[in-house]
Amino acid sequence: MTGSEGFATRLAQIRHWVQTVAIPAEEEVVASDQIPERLVEDMRRLGFFGWSIPRQYGGSGFTTTELARANFEIAQASTAFRARAGTNTGIGAEGLVQDGTEAQKDAWLPRLASGEITSCLALTEPGAGSDAIAVATTARRDGDAYVLNGKKAFITNAPIADLFTVIARTDPDNPKKGGLSAFLIEKGTPGLVPGAPYRKMGQEGSPVSEITFADCRVPAENLIGGVEGSGFDTVMKALNKQRINLAAFCTGSAMRMLDEAIQHALTRKQFGRPIGDFQLVQAMIADCQTDVHTARALILETAARRDAGEDVTMEASICKYHASEACGRVADRAVQIFGGSGYVADYSCIERLYRDARLFRLYEGTSQIHQLNIAKRTLSAAAPSLRAAS
Repeated sequence: MTGSEGFATRLAQIRHWVQTVAIPAEEEVVASDQIPERLVEDMRRLGFFGWSIPRQYGGSGFTTTELARANFEIAQASTAFRARAGTNTGIGAEGLVQDGTEAQKDAWLPRLASGEITSCLALTEPGAGSDAIAVATTARRDGDAYVLNGKKAFITNAPIADLFTVIARTDPDNPKKGGLSAFLIEKGTPGLVPGAPYRKMGQEGSPVSEITFADCRVPAENLIGGVEGSGFDTVMKALNKQRINLAAFCTGSAMRMLDEAIQHALTRKQFGRPIGDFQLVQAMIADCQTDVHTARALILETAARRDAGEDVTMEASICKYHASEACGRVADRAVQIFGGSGYVADYSCIERLYRDARLFRLYEGTSQIHQLNIAKRTLSAAAPSLRAAS
């Protein structure tokens, strides 16, 4: 098989598993607030944990475009399934892929690709969210190690992670990005204490918690890339790719909600007719379809440009902003189409999917931060031409 034929087969396999295994298990995931181990083992066997990890380290080596298309599929099931493998195919491993030393890659990437271990990215803090440079966690050099102290917050997969990519300040006199470094820290390292999972509005089955570092001693060889002061840039490389991934997650979720709304519109009757016959319902379906199609097209275009080696920093931000907002609109319309049964968990999955979708506009850059980033880059690009014309 050619590469494209091989990927088409993989994509069909992913789609089949999502539709026949993951979606039917959603209620079990919600009830237990975790993905059953038998399904995690399924995901390992099918290679879900290694989608974006290079083939030489045991992964699938998906391109950005292929990863987006795979994420459209897995995101149609409960968010927990995407989150369980997503840190290994995204922010939890991408910094290592981008900037790790060969020794670090050889040690960790094969285990991440197989799903033997689970990763997470520990960047956000109680006082450092949208202002990511304001990281207060410190890493003090002490001989052949670093000693970390501080607290992280809202870290996906922290309660179950085996490998933590942690951003800490190695230069206390430098408040800017050059004072930050990235470290790989193993579960069980003394002084690393994940908190209990939060009680959340939605996304049951996806554990999120704080992490505390109390004189956590980390070997100097675990400094990603072996260079101090490059941690923030490492994270930004990971996030720029992850924003395309997250946009695809949002769009896959929107696809699922639209499919559910269409089926309801075709079968639910009022005044002796399916509600899909009524033009105001049709208008909502048309708006949902438009949101899904525009987001999907934007994501695939941006992914292709990244695969071609272009700088898509602004475009990735646009993808995340547009797709997360579009998903929110689709979720709201889906509840409206379902009416009362869209609000009651006993009658449909829409109530749960609506709650799950709300977080998309918050993590990995709020919509407002992306608006600022997009505007700044747009104005900055226009400034030289304006100066030249004056």
